[in-house]
Amino acid sequence: MFGKGILTGLGITFRHIVDSFAADRRRGFGKNRYLPEGKEHTGPVPGWITVQYPEEKLQLPENFRFYPVLIKDDETGADWCTACGICARVCPPQCIWIVRAKKDDGKPEPRPEQFFIDTTICMQCGYCAEYCPFDAIKMDHRYEYSTLERTVSGIHDKERLTVFQSYYAQTHPRAAAAEKAVRDEKEAKKAKGGRASKEEKPAAAPAAH
Repeated sequence: MFGKGILTGLGITFRHIVDSFAADRRRGFGKNRYLPEGKEHTGPVPGWITVQYPEEKLQLPENFRFYPVLIKDDETGADWCTACGICARVCPPQCIWIVRAKKDDGKPEPRPEQFFIDTTICMQCGYCAEYCPFDAIKMDHRYEYSTLERTVSGIHDKERLTVFQSYYAQTHPRAAAAEKAVRDEKEAKKAKGGRASKEEKPAAAPAAH
């Protein structure tokens, strides 16, 4: 129908006008403009087309991703990263540097002594997290990294990158639960396979006299 698109657009605009008036009324016409500090919107609110950032922030969806972080164990404090280097190899802009730790005898140790990410060239693609076989690197929700210089603060070192696994479980509850289920299943199969192989192992033949 001729003019249907125009009428649809006008209808949406009129609905926003009514919703915004109702939202202003609920806020006391400006008296309660901001949410209490630390509180976030839990979803779209009718009539609120924008939020008063930075005083207000929208709750981020779980799949939102910004810069990567490294995961360490809650109980032991050990890094989950084994310094295998897969994340650095698949990184399109090559912004990851890893220095593997060494034992006292000089042999390589499966943990990173140093880990750097140049966030000035990181494109937040998430390949590092997707390809990591140990769930040791994940994409973070924190996004407020504005700074006036980019030579020092843009390089995130291991200390700055590392977070506890419980932090990741809090920001990504569904993904963390699914990954834990997969890890538990693998551990169960590994334990079962180990017992089965021992049970099926034939007893040693008696020595011939």
